[in-house]
Amino acid sequence: MFGDLINLGYGIIVFAVIIGVGSIILYNFSGAVGCGGLFPNWNSTSNLCYETGNATNTTATSGTSATNTDYLLTQLGTTGLAGWTPAIIAISVGLLFLGAFMISGGGKGRY
Repeated sequence: MFGDLINLGYGIIVFAVIIGVGSIILYNFSGAVGCGGLFPNWNSTSNLCYETGNATNTTATSGTSATNTDYLLTQLGTTGLAGWTPAIIAISVGLLFLGAFMISGGGKGRY
């Protein structure tokens, strides 16, 4: 059973790394696809679009590509896939213990 818990731990670590790397890639890609219209440049510090030559005049409006990428980033983050991580861990550990209990006979013949 401890071997199964170790494998579960490895799976959770890989899951967390995938979420982390995916978040970094999507965040940087959002800046790369950039903005459009009056605010064509991307400020990666404030995560906003700005006018050419005027980084202080920013707007939250971004291009369609950046908006879609930000949505994917939100769905991958704490409000999306990463938010399910505690539930996945609890269910997995619970099923491991239930499985071990069922395999051992469930206490038959003890009463």
